[in-house]
Amino acid sequence: MTEKTNIYLDAQKVSKSYFIGKKEVKVLQDVDWHVKRGSWTALLGASGSGKTTLLNLLGTLEKPDKGTIMCKGVDYKTLSKAQASQFRNSSIGFIFQSYQMLPELTILENVYLPSMIASTSRHKYKSRAEELLFKVGLADRLKHRPNELSGGEQQRVAIARALINNPPLILADEPTGNLDSKTGAGILEIFQQLHEEQSGRTIIMITHDKKVASLADSIATLADGNISV
Repeated sequence: MTEKTNIYLDAQKVSKSYFIGKKEVKVLQDVDWHVKRGSWTALLGASGSGKTTLLNLLGTLEKPDKGTIMCKGVDYKTLSKAQASQFRNSSIGFIFQSYQMLPELTILENVYLPSMIASTSRHKYKSRAEELLFKVGLADRLKHRPNELSGGEQQRVAIARALINNPPLILADEPTGNLDSKTGAGILEIFQQLHEEQSGRTIIMITHDKKVASLADSIATLADGNISV
């Protein structure tokens, strides 16, 4: 496989600004970034440098002001809102720092919700959710609700939910940021296992911790609106 065909995620000349009142705040400026298939990349950068904005763009949650983003050969610019949502649900697993659990649902229901949206058979997605919760050490908590779990347990649920549709791309925004060092280490072990599965899954993880970043295959740093690797 050549270097070019091994590129899974390709951002070219991507820019993004926001307006605070009438003042334009330039967050990303002509970002060029190429992520290899099956790699684990840590994305470092100071607070406010645009890391989460970039992750949202890569995950089709937002659109760039200019530039091109391609994933699996799909040009995001060609996707309608509905197509972007479908692509995101089938191909991208998100893990947020704030967990993003629905409090009225059980842990099991939170995990299989993306598969319900994808119209997968109930038996299949329920079985898959149970399997994933067993994998992250929560097989005995299926009927619990998020407020009955610790932060580390909720993050494990978030990882299981991100994997429910077996997406080839995982985008994680500070997955250990709200956790103590021991709990965070347990979460990182799960990421290491995911990476070692040789499934071809690509992982991009935002972190502020250089020790966490050192576990990844490569480190990219976002500063002054651009990427350096």
